[in-house]
Amino acid sequence: MFVLVNLKAYPCDPVAVAAAAATVADDTDARIAVAPQAAHLSAVAETGVETWAQHVDGVEHGSHTGSTLAEAVADAGAVGTLINHSERRLRLAAVDAGLRAAERAGLETVACANNPRQVGAATALGPDAVAVEPPELIGTGTPVSQADPDVVEDAVAAAAAVDESVPVLCGAGISTGEDLAAARELGSEGVLLASGVAKADDPEAALRDLVSGI
Repeated sequence: MFVLVNLKAYPCDPVAVAAAAATVADDTDARIAVAPQAAHLSAVAETGVETWAQHVDGVEHGSHTGSTLAEAVADAGAVGTLINHSERRLRLAAVDAGLRAAERAGLETVACANNPRQVGAATALGPDAVAVEPPELIGTGTPVSQADPDVVEDAVAAAAAVDESVPVLCGAGISTGEDLAAARELGSEGVLLASGVAKADDPEAALRDLVSGI
């Protein structure tokens, strides 16, 4: 199971969260990655934790003020990137361009989608993984695996119908080891979460609980 912690723009200490994640990963052999703000990528990568970007744009070197260049993200120490998170929605062509930019820079990719139908479309674009995250459950503390388990199972089926090699991550409301276990039982190969760790009083304890069942 892959645990990808998105720090979004939460007022947390990204280095402290990353250090906690690195410690838990070393102690448990769990695969844990942290996706901070772009400005914090280098500092997070220096902790030794697997570091991901929250987004890259489908651009090359050139006149693209304000864009997040995939090569710059890789230079900062990231090894992967989210694409099309529900808080950074893109048109299909832009998702494809972002995936190609990430591929060019050697970044692993997780393409996010709101529902199983979108999971199928995202899978067809060739990401390394897809994540299903119903927007209405993000940040609620209610995991999709409890609120609507059919969404996860249908997303897994939708991805497999296009490309069986593309794993599905489960997002929205994930915060505990029970949530992770439920996601795995529904066919997910990882989880994408944010507030459950980024807003936790003790991120290390939150992560240890999360991976306790792995």
